[in-house]
Amino acid sequence: MTKVKCLNPIAACGLDLFSDNYEITEDMAGADAVLVRSASMHDMDMPESLVAIARAGAGVNNIPLEDCANKGIVVFNTPGANANGVKELVVAGLMLASRDLMGGYNWVKENASDADIAKKVEKQKKEYAGNEIAGKKLGVIGLGAIGAKVANIAFRLGMEVYGYDPYVSIDVAWSLSRHIKHIKNIEDIYKECDYITIHVPALDSTKGMLNKEAFAMMKDGVRILNFARDVLVNDEDMKEALASGKVKKYVTDFPNPAIAGVDNVVTLPHLGASTDESEDNCAIMAVKQIADFIENGNIKNSVNYPACDAGKCETAARVCICHKNIPDMLTRFTGVFSKDGINISNMVSKSKGDWAYTILDVESAVSDSDKSDIEAVEGVVKVRVIG
Repeated sequence: MTKVKCLNPIAACGLDLFSDNYEITEDMAGADAVLVRSASMHDMDMPESLVAIARAGAGVNNIPLEDCANKGIVVFNTPGANANGVKELVVAGLMLASRDLMGGYNWVKENASDADIAKKVEKQKKEYAGNEIAGKKLGVIGLGAIGAKVANIAFRLGMEVYGYDPYVSIDVAWSLSRHIKHIKNIEDIYKECDYITIHVPALDSTKGMLNKEAFAMMKDGVRILNFARDVLVNDEDMKEALASGKVKKYVTDFPNPAIAGVDNVVTLPHLGASTDESEDNCAIMAVKQIADFIENGNIKNSVNYPACDAGKCETAARVCICHKNIPDMLTRFTGVFSKDGINISNMVSKSKGDWAYTILDVESAVSDSDKSDIEAVEGVVKVRVIG
């Protein structure tokens, strides 16, 4: 029986996909897999039994990735599962950045009891006039699952769309409208665009990338949207840019003490993926990835180990090995079985940075001795035998 611990509520439509061979447990000790959304795992004790963690969402900054890799715990996320929900909120963000909808709404609410409100509206509404987005230039920084959808819908809304992503995938490239202008230098986004929306992960190279140097290159009155990560924007530099009028409006999904309540900032309470559909999609993808890994040893959408797919095991046993990406590992693995005359019918091995993952399908049962011999190979951190 595989024990699964849920650190946050996970949609039932996902959990229902687990077979009777799985048990949802309240006890972290002894858990084989973890499903998590926003709960922080950095200070948690992870049991020896734990082999997989699936984040029902894209961001994994709440999970200690390197520590997990060192323990042979494969960490998955669900890229694209919530992309449509975030895309739709970005569209709302474009409207909030263009039209003073919040100001108008607040005025009506404050004057709701005024018997003459209908007449006063006609005089007051000019205070909340704005601009249309059609014909304006939108710069999309990051063309992943979300950024590509934002670029496509913005074009259909009549915007002139510039996209920047030096690492755009082939699948995304095929999905992008041919009308999206692919920009090779991010500075051209800063200089040309009336609106800028950012959709990149929080890395050392991207933290604080929207700062005073970037703002200095932008048009006066630029509108900036951040539905990716709060740390991508330098808050102090943003406040200065807002005060000077360089940035006309900043719409962000990440409230914090530095930026919440600042004039011309629209701050939402991290609503990007907070839709029933997104939560369902993330739960379904996370559960499917966990099940395929537990049952077949296959890895898809891991953030700390390479993708590796050997299909379903049709031999006596499958050996799955998490190990360091160092020379001569495969020779040592195959040597363990060749000394016992055990044939390896299929082998897949992939690497990703410092880590690698190997699947061996063997035609005889794997003894405890053979498993121990593989575990003893220097650089191996975890071995699982399926079948």
